[in-house]
Amino acid sequence: MDPIKRGITNPSMEGLLSVIEHLRTLDREVPAQVVSVLLYIAIHEPCHKQAIEEDLGFTTGSCSRNIDWLTGKHRLKKPGLGLVEKWRDSSNRRRFIVALTPKGKDLIKTLEIKLYG
Repeated sequence: MDPIKRGITNPSMEGLLSVIEHLRTLDREVPAQVVSVLLYIAIHEPCHKQAIEEDLGFTTGSCSRNIDWLTGKHRLKKPGLGLVEKWRDSSNRRRFIVALTPKGKDLIKTLEIKLYG
């Protein structure tokens, strides 16, 4: 077989690759953990940060860093992606709630179209 040939041999994976590459247009080095948190929030929106930690097996610090990457302000005061927002739960001030921003909702719609047509 020609090593340069780019024939698709597994079309069911083509949509997934398209989604991953679309996410990489937002940040070329976006970690898989950040993508997992984004998708978790999209599935459970709005949700508590503690639920993300428990369900995805993240430490409190790791979950915070991943959520911060998705908010407006990333670590070291770098700009974040602006896809989610977080706020304190009014019924328990020690907990945070996270949800998609309008930009995040638009992105999820785009990813759904790429995956499902």
